[in-house]
Amino acid sequence: MRGSLFLAVALALGAGVVTAIPDADAQSRRAVRQTAEGSMVLTGQIDIGTEGQVEGFVLDDEGKVASDLAAFVNGQVLSWRFEPIVRDGAQVRARTYVSIRLVAKAGPDGRDVARIQAASFERYNPEATDSITKINMKPPVFPSRAVDMRGSGEVMLLIHVGRAGTVTDVVAEQVNLRVVGDESQMRRLRDSFAKASIAAARNWTFRLPTTGDYVDAGDWTVRVPVDFAYTDEKSGYGQWSVYIPGPRARAPWREQENIEEDLAGLLATGGVYMADAKDGPRLLTPLGG
Repeated sequence: MRGSLFLAVALALGAGVVTAIPDADAQSRRAVRQTAEGSMVLTGQIDIGTEGQVEGFVLDDEGKVASDLAAFVNGQVLSWRFEPIVRDGAQVRARTYVSIRLVAKAGPDGRDVARIQAASFERYNPEATDSITKINMKPPVFPSRAVDMRGSGEVMLLIHVGRAGTVTDVVAEQVNLRVVGDESQMRRLRDSFAKASIAAARNWTFRLPTTGDYVDAGDWTVRVPVDFAYTDEKSGYGQWSVYIPGPRARAPWREQENIEEDLAGLLATGGVYMADAKDGPRLLTPLGG
């Protein structure tokens, strides 16, 4: 599939949309830039039939999305199949919110590839009683090293919450950067953002579930995205943002963690998302693409 969508991605990836760190080695910077990806998050509503088939899909703000991209996403979602929704012993129709993360990368042969990387069927509700919600999440201090490097990016934290509602352990699962430098600079910047986020998270407190399936759990794991913006650089809905993806890390307390799950950029900043809760509809179709 070719068209304005993929041309825009290729131009973005190749034209230096990601800001260069001052004094970065030019050759190393070019090598890092080749790992850049374009990312876009779109939202909508899915109607699920009694057999788990998708009966309808409405993309939010479709007028803001390139027509070829909207057609691609519609075609993909309409082919999905879910595990049937059962209520009171009967399979029923249902409607679900969906947040979809698309990733595009310019290939070495000049052909650009876009795919649906991840999908989420949950939204953070601060009033929910059946999941973990935040009490105090004071944001981290912007690291001085990152200021000097004009750095920006997003950290995805995995947080282990105990029965007291406090943090018992935390890791930076992934750090994606919206600037480009040589490998040494990128490593130092990721380390600065990760350490600042972890230091802040250790003092956060959470409200435990009082209803639902997870009320009696001995502990919980939640994901919290933390955004570090050096300038007002956020892309609008329906526009590609370019970033340099960082390596993934495992949480030592999650022995069966699926390392392939990549929710970076998909979960809204400021929310708390239970990592092991599967209350939404279960998608049976591989995202693929």
